[in-house]
Amino acid sequence: MKKSMIILGLVSIMVLGALYAYAFGPGYGPRGKGGQGGLCWESSETGKASALTPEQKTKFQELRQEFVDETAKLRETLLTKKLELQSLWTNPKAEAKAIVDKEKELRDLQNQMRDKGLQFKLEARQFLTPEQIAEFGPGCGMGPGFGRGQMRGRGMGRGMGLGKGPCI
Repeated sequence: MKKSMIILGLVSIMVLGALYAYAFGPGYGPRGKGGQGGLCWESSETGKASALTPEQKTKFQELRQEFVDETAKLRETLLTKKLELQSLWTNPKAEAKAIVDKEKELRDLQNQMRDKGLQFKLEARQFLTPEQIAEFGPGCGMGPGFGRGQMRGRGMGRGMGLGKGPCI
């Protein structure tokens, strides 16, 4: 009886742990949130992977890496400001002016990120032919991580800013 209770307890803990882990869905992998990330032409879901030449793919990957490297500090600062703002909202003694000022700081950083994202898209577009531009279209945005933030529609509002969808 004692052994079966111990085994039942361990199995219950393992099941609860598994449920907890899977409750959050796919995690952040090497290709972004849920393994989707990546560039439009790399996504098997779009069926457009063959539309780019190997040279174009290489150029886009290099450009994307430059973008990621260039915006790393900005993304880090954005996260810090979001956490500071969240802390202010949860502090009952926080003054309204402090919240407004922090919100403005966050908005300025988000606008900087949007500007950098726009510049990235414009540079990436230079490598495409007119046919490719028409094929990829406007849905080929910045991809996961640049749309709604981790607040999932609640709380502080928009995430890092750019695009929606599994592209670039």
